[in-house]
Amino acid sequence: MGYRVSIDIGGTFTDVVGYDESTGRYLTGKTGSTPHDLAAGVLTAVRQVVPDPAAIGFAVHGSTHALNAFVSRTGARVLLLTTEGLADAVRMADLPGVGGPALAGPGDTVEIGGRLDYAGTELTPLDEKAVLAAAHRVRAEGYDAVAVCLLFSYLNPVHEQRAGELLRAELGPDAPVALSHEVAREWREYERGCATVAEAYLTPIVRRYLDDLEKRLADREIVVPVHVMQSNGGIVTAAAARRHPLQTLLSGPVGGTMGAVALARRLGRPNLICADMGGTSFDVSLVVDGRAETVTEAVIGGQPLLMPMVNVTSIGAGGGSIASADGEELRVGPGSAGAVPGPACYGLGGAAATVTDANLVLGRLDARSFGDGRLLDAEAAADVIGELAARLGLRAVELAEGICDVVNLSMAGAIRAEIMRCGLGWDGHGDPLRFSLLAYGGAGPMHAAFLAADLGIDEVIVPPAAGAFSAWGMLQTEVRKDFTRPFLAAGRRLAQAGGELADLLRDLQQRAQAALSAEDVPMIGSRVLHALDVRYVGQLATLTVPLDDVHEPRREDFTARIAARFAELHERRHGHSSAFSPIELVAVRTTALGDLGARPAMATEPIPADADSQLRPMVFGGQEYDAMLLHRAFLPPGYRLPGPALIVEATSTTVVPPGVDCQVDEFGCLILSLGGRR
Repeated sequence: MGYRVSIDIGGTFTDVVGYDESTGRYLTGKTGSTPHDLAAGVLTAVRQVVPDPAAIGFAVHGSTHALNAFVSRTGARVLLLTTEGLADAVRMADLPGVGGPALAGPGDTVEIGGRLDYAGTELTPLDEKAVLAAAHRVRAEGYDAVAVCLLFSYLNPVHEQRAGELLRAELGPDAPVALSHEVAREWREYERGCATVAEAYLTPIVRRYLDDLEKRLADREIVVPVHVMQSNGGIVTAAAARRHPLQTLLSGPVGGTMGAVALARRLGRPNLICADMGGTSFDVSLVVDGRAETVTEAVIGGQPLLMPMVNVTSIGAGGGSIASADGEELRVGPGSAGAVPGPACYGLGGAAATVTDANLVLGRLDARSFGDGRLLDAEAAADVIGELAARLGLRAVELAEGICDVVNLSMAGAIRAEIMRCGLGWDGHGDPLRFSLLAYGGAGPMHAAFLAADLGIDEVIVPPAAGAFSAWGMLQTEVRKDFTRPFLAAGRRLAQAGGELADLLRDLQQRAQAALSAEDVPMIGSRVLHALDVRYVGQLATLTVPLDDVHEPRREDFTARIAARFAELHERRHGHSSAFSPIELVAVRTTALGDLGARPAMATEPIPADADSQLRPMVFGGQEYDAMLLHRAFLPPGYRLPGPALIVEATSTTVVPPGVDCQVDEFGCLILSLGGRR
């Protein structure tokens, strides 16, 4: 018996959840993030919840460290090796309207002789002298990492494998070398090349961070293997994350989505809109039919990336988002005051008006019970809000509500865009009444009721320890490994491909099980899932169609079964399908999932000794109300209260506006009912 600990490192706060296996009790902690020394924030947060670090038996964490380096272009200097004649393939991102600035510039690309044909058969041997010359250039010119993306290597990786051997022999066995067939074994040179360069770009940054974190944890007698949240919704050991750091890109926000999947199962609500509002950003994702909405590619920071990932959309809308005047127009975000100096009410020197300052002026925050124990400076908030209001010719409370309205509109717009992108729309398939809004993050429950009203959603769910929900979600996940292989088949080849496809699936299944074993995952409770990327003949885009099992391709009705499943998905995503159009298989996807132990139930918090209830003024729609201020720990299951009310807890604050009812369910969730209020 010991502690299972998860840490979520955000741009403003670092949250930690500790589960005491001997008592079944959760403890949560929150501290300001330390951007220049992330490990320091982790250690501070862990000390808040675990009295004896040596008692930690499991640790997992997610971070925005890789994402921040990626979007701010502060990663490694990368030399790209590509096939002779294809130097411009990856640098297409530099063209107007294609993408963001390429991570490897025009002078950072080396063409390597050697060629495979469209089927992966060698036409010209690899020019090994050119590879060695590139290795010498890495040393001579101070490159930090190497990316290798050779033509048709997704079909036959032999040239890339040999290039990797030569590079590591010259640069050292641990040299940061990214090979495209290991990063994204999929067709499309440009997208695969971008993903490979991105992996190389992040490798030195992530390795240094994980090395420092593990060393400093060990110094505090925390010696268990550290696991890292991945963008695909699973976890891996830090050792695996060092080898493939690209999968850690969305590790922070994805934890909340996986927590939502676990919560959807327990609450019997299969369709959730996940609204995670922290101090720096707002992240939106969907749980549909009990599963996280996932994609196999996305554009992040202007770069197309091929990898399985939970689909999370982020915008610059958080508690620290800065409000400013552009002439007579009010703007909120995307710039943020961050953790330091933070909003003016933090008392750390912040001089700009922020969303947090606005909420404090409106009475929607309690200065004495703010999440990390910091006593908020209400006078400083009033000063910066008043100053900006004067410039716009408004009263302070008018501006404060305006700031909240603007940021709410931005967040509601992000949710609408995500619903439409997933093909759900606002029709019979995506009726908002089918969805509940799950609000978490330190600021999410403050704004959730207003978002729901704007979107036409009748129910908001605020989980226990909402401000640390993403950290709690990381404790609900499994080890996950993904494998992809190309498999192009249409027409007669598709009709005859059952045996070949089944053999490939069986090989992938063995590889997947071996990968779980390498992560020390017991085979009991582990499972391997298979799917196919399918499209109509002549299309470019694909949809991923799940398979029943590894033997399904051998069945006589295999093609008809896959076509029917594909048509159903196509109808949902695009609003139409064609029963008479032939289909084409493009790729095989295999996912290995391994359970590392019981995933504990919902979080609960100890009752604060000095908690009480009282009336306090709050402003809604320009009108001041006497609202109840309640401590969440004192609200038992079944408790009901009408708005307006302010419900405070250690990690977040929930605002219940007038006309909204709140009830505590059996799991300790706050259920806000808008009753058709639109």
